[in-house]
Amino acid sequence: MRAALTRNTSTLRARRLLLSVLVAATSGCGIFDRIKPGPHDTVASYHDDYALRIEYPEVKTCSTAPSLAAQQTMEPMTLEDPSKIPALELSLDEAIRLAVQQSPVLRSIGGAIVTAPQTVSTIYDPALAHANPFSGTEAALSAFDAQWTQQLFWNTVDQPQNANFGGGIVGAFTPRVSQQTQATFNSSLSKQTAQGASFALRHVINYVDSNNPIRQFPSDYVGYLEAEWRQPLLQGSGTTFNRIAGPNSSIGQYNGVLIARVNEDVALADFESAVINLVADVELAYWELVVGYRILEANVKGRDAALQTFQYQQVRLEAGAGRSDEEAQAQSQYYQFRAQVEQALGGVTGLYAREQRLRYLIGLAATDGRLIKPTTEPTDVRVVFDWQSALGQALDRRVEVRRQRFNLQRREMELTAARLNRRPTLDFLGQYRWRGLGDDLLGDGDNGQLDNLYDSITSGDYQEWQAGLEFAMPVGLRAASVAVAHARLNLQRERALLAETELKVSHDLSDAGRQIALTYQLVETNFDRYQADLRQVDVLRRRYKDGTDNINFLLQAQRQVVASESEFYRALSNYNIAIRDFHRQKGSLLAYNQVQLSEGQWAAGALRDAYDVGRCLTPRLQPEEVCMPRPLTSGPFNPSAPQASMFSDEGMIYESDLPLAE
Repeated sequence: MRAALTRNTSTLRARRLLLSVLVAATSGCGIFDRIKPGPHDTVASYHDDYALRIEYPEVKTCSTAPSLAAQQTMEPMTLEDPSKIPALELSLDEAIRLAVQQSPVLRSIGGAIVTAPQTVSTIYDPALAHANPFSGTEAALSAFDAQWTQQLFWNTVDQPQNANFGGGIVGAFTPRVSQQTQATFNSSLSKQTAQGASFALRHVINYVDSNNPIRQFPSDYVGYLEAEWRQPLLQGSGTTFNRIAGPNSSIGQYNGVLIARVNEDVALADFESAVINLVADVELAYWELVVGYRILEANVKGRDAALQTFQYQQVRLEAGAGRSDEEAQAQSQYYQFRAQVEQALGGVTGLYAREQRLRYLIGLAATDGRLIKPTTEPTDVRVVFDWQSALGQALDRRVEVRRQRFNLQRREMELTAARLNRRPTLDFLGQYRWRGLGDDLLGDGDNGQLDNLYDSITSGDYQEWQAGLEFAMPVGLRAASVAVAHARLNLQRERALLAETELKVSHDLSDAGRQIALTYQLVETNFDRYQADLRQVDVLRRRYKDGTDNINFLLQAQRQVVASESEFYRALSNYNIAIRDFHRQKGSLLAYNQVQLSEGQWAAGALRDAYDVGRCLTPRLQPEEVCMPRPLTSGPFNPSAPQASMFSDEGMIYESDLPLAE
């Protein structure tokens, strides 16, 4: 019993000792911290005070309109009287035009330009996709460019030989030394074709200057001119495969011209989507600024009415005809409306905040001493869309649908390339070579037939040729079969995504159509409510002044009229935003706001080259007999083209993609 207790106590002490060692090792005062510094540890390190410090980058910046606007921003406005600030009158069309022309960056409300600038869209994105050195069209076309390579090397040889030509004593002979001066020149020109074939023309020259006694010339030039043709017969053959996957592509890698073209179309669709978002944000900010003015005006009228009531109650109280509690109620309501005016002016959702959001979208300074005043009145007439026409346009014109169709087209081409790649490698190889030997490289000498190298080659006396087949096949073609299965699954996935995209588009369009009907009805309802509250205020004000009613009813009516007026203008703004949303879901927002997308001007040299090439192109006499690959697209598409899908009728306005007329 005692022995067991002793062992347990020893074990417990050992565990405590181990725990203390671990704590000491993991704490700030470890074993190495107890070691005294050596003589070299007292010297300051360059790494400590220089390499780890935070520095400011030195870059070249350009003076642009956004940078000047940022530098010229004045002190922000908070509670200044808007009527005393110079007005900058701005229509909705002008705001959209400024937004799409002011900056190469496509701005957005609440954008991530500061926190995540790599996610922001710019006008350079389509050009970047085209100029991408890995996946762009020019990069894919560069695989078919002719390649010219040259090599020129010199070297010397100074090598003793293990040979005794004199037959003397082995230990006493002097070894013969082989000494040579050599030079090698290689030049080749190769070209890859769209059918998969490769052609090459090579020229090789070898120069040797040697002390070998059995040579006819101390120095000579040996070389040849060679032509080669390699034609794939199975894997890698045909224009279809090479246009999709590119020449010399590996299994599962598709970087051909057609794939690069689709990548550029996807980049254009992304750019168009960013422009649509910008236009939608500008219109949203514009109508919010309009309603901001209206809400401020309603609160100002409520404040003035409350002030009149308060002053009237003060006069009655001084005359002994009023009550102090009623005077306090009127004063409280006055300060309540005053706080609402201040909030509507400088609050987070106030007039100045709304105006600043619009300023950012159109590229103006946050504050420049002027106040934007919208001049475009919101639409208050009923707008009805033809549903079947709108649904057909949404499923055909929405940029998200077109983008997904391009992704589907890419997957279809990848499956075609994967199937064509599931074949053995069988190449035909043909070579023809003209050889030569000469004492000199060029010139006339006294050595007859082998006087110079090029005379020997061009004489055609020494010719060689080679023709044959090369075959290679991984047994089972496992990797190629997996690539086919992978491409087939990708195709099925993109088809499912396209169907789901079209379903979501129809639901979004349905929601937008419902919002148009709802918001217009709310406009009428809130207008009737506003008019009723105005009549109520007039009646209660007369009754209060006549002394036949309590002040509470008048104060409540004043609050109600301000609330109903604000709700009416909010409903009117929401109605115009609902019309914008319907055009956005229908794919016609750019046409609705008259925004055109076009490619920038080409370089002068490119235009001249295209003109010269076009002069050499003539229509075929029988184009129906020409076999051509299936085109990628069905023709040009203009997302800004108007769509005449509506008609007018008595009592209603059926709208096209042109701006609404009140």
